[in-house]
Amino acid sequence: MDCIKEKNLARCNCTYEPCSRKGNCCECLTYHTRNRQLPACVFPADAESTYDRSFEHFARLVKKGRV
Repeated sequence: MDCIKEKNLARCNCTYEPCSRKGNCCECLTYHTRNRQLPACVFPADAESTYDRSFEHFARLVKKGRV
């Protein structure tokens, strides 16, 4: 499977600028799930900007109906 990085970048909401995985979803998912996290793209903008990408943070947002 070929990575469509340019297309992915158009919808990537990650605000962590030095991220080397931006637009490369396979690497992003591997990195974050290895660290018990989810990627930026599953969080609303205000939640993503906290850089708390934990499963627990996501679960709290789901419980509040924000995701």
